[in-house]
Amino acid sequence: MDYPTLNYPPIQLRARRGTGGRTEIYDKLRAKWLVLTPEEWVRQHVVCFMLTHCGFLPQQIVAEYPVNINGMPQRADIVAYDTNAKPYIVVECKETGVKIDDEVLRQVVRYNSIIGCRYIVITNGLKTFCYRRDEHSYTPIDHFPSQE
Repeated sequence: MDYPTLNYPPIQLRARRGTGGRTEIYDKLRAKWLVLTPEEWVRQHVVCFMLTHCGFLPQQIVAEYPVNINGMPQRADIVAYDTNAKPYIVVECKETGVKIDDEVLRQVVRYNSIIGCRYIVITNGLKTFCYRRDEHSYTPIDHFPSQE
């Protein structure tokens, strides 16, 4: 399967042919092999971008962060912590064919009502939208948040 070029810098992935002939990639954050899905393709690019361009260290980033919403276990794609070990940014990744719309924004806002990050990001690898949480609302910002 060919994966599209994303609006993130190219990355190097360690890959192998897994069970059933599926492509697997090694996720350094989780220290395990994962099936390479279209959404995982986007997630790996975003994590690499956060490490190389935003000043985050690997130990500050958690992929598949567990979130319990009304008794239902869910997972935020990426949560990064600030230097004080407080949740700082939550990122929701979608595959490139998924439209980034209000439904996706509501999903990550629900996650963030539990997590409490200052920033949220939604991306399908082609389009990325970033927001800063203010007291009672989210304000669009024109850049991917970095460590402050």
